[in-house]
Amino acid sequence: MRKALGKGIDALISRVQENDIGGQNVKKIPLENIIPNRLQPRQDFDEEAIKELAASIKKHGLAQPIIVQETGEGKYEIIAGERRFRAFKYLGLPHIEAIVRKNMEDEKKLALALIENLQRENLNPVERALAYKKLMSDYGMNQTEAAEFCGKSKYVVSNAIRLLELDEEMINSLRGGGMDEGHARALLGVPDKAERKRIFERIISEKLSVRDVEALAKTFHKPSNRKKRSDSQKDPEVSQAEAELERALGAKVEIIPGPDSRVGKIILHYYSLEDFDRIVFKLKN
Repeated sequence: MRKALGKGIDALISRVQENDIGGQNVKKIPLENIIPNRLQPRQDFDEEAIKELAASIKKHGLAQPIIVQETGEGKYEIIAGERRFRAFKYLGLPHIEAIVRKNMEDEKKLALALIENLQRENLNPVERALAYKKLMSDYGMNQTEAAEFCGKSKYVVSNAIRLLELDEEMINSLRGGGMDEGHARALLGVPDKAERKRIFERIISEKLSVRDVEALAKTFHKPSNRKKRSDSQKDPEVSQAEAELERALGAKVEIIPGPDSRVGKIILHYYSLEDFDRIVFKLKN
């Protein structure tokens, strides 16, 4: 049901993008009667981007009506198109064209706002993570269901939500553009929080690149000298199997035989979420 609902929302957005709105209730609504979507996943609006959109609307007109829902007493709540609404307000225009939807459930409104932003307005990584988390917490979805609902892979959703494991200072920096998503993912590969904070401070003060941070994160996963000594005593057949797996997967592999030769462990090492996704993809395919 959720999967079908997601497809229905995608179809609606697609029709609006293509101006295929026949049969929809489109009307001009005074801006003073429109209120923002309380479920809007976008929390930060770039004023310069709004001004650029306003200039485009002033020159070319509104290419796509916004989508609203009647709330009673002549008021309408935005479901999709808050940037366009803000651009109209900036221009001082009194009315805006809108597709009016009736009796849309909160779940559908959140998904429509989320999907529109994900497809067209580029939520920042923190907003995207919080939107997925809200969809899951408010509607009892797990990551797989949320991914299907939004037409994304489970790994996209899980990787997004994992960014919220960072300290508040780092999350705020990611939200504000002080560091980008690549830096944040690399920081998650640093298990020690104190060291993670030191590296974060270097990102800000020294303008470290994502590659620099990934290299620093990898130093926390190097084997100890004791491990290297035990490797020299490893069965040649086990070492050969490790080498073959490493060539096939492009990842560090450890085979640890158990006390019984018929059992043991295979450990795959990854150093970023992108690295994890790549290994999983290879294993599945």
